[in-house]
Amino acid sequence: MSENDKINYSDLFKAILSLKTEEDCQLFFSDLCTYKELDSMAQRIKAARLLLNNETYEEIIKKTDISSATLSRVSRCVKHGEGYKKFLK
Repeated sequence: MSENDKINYSDLFKAILSLKTEEDCQLFFSDLCTYKELDSMAQRIKAARLLLNNETYEEIIKKTDISSATLSRVSRCVKHGEGYKKFLK
């Protein structure tokens, strides 16, 4: 993430950090995101968890209906990124 992105995203990240309950999250994210955006994020989280549990691409696609292109991106992040591994243990 570039320094400019960090500055632009700072308010967003601070707002997310202020959420304390699942209800807070539902209220905030339902205002912030469309249903499709929330659905896509939830789908990626589920796919990442399944990848971390060594499920195959075929099994994950069946369970999540995620596209193979999106699953490939999630897989790269699971393998080479830090966020999924740190927060989806």
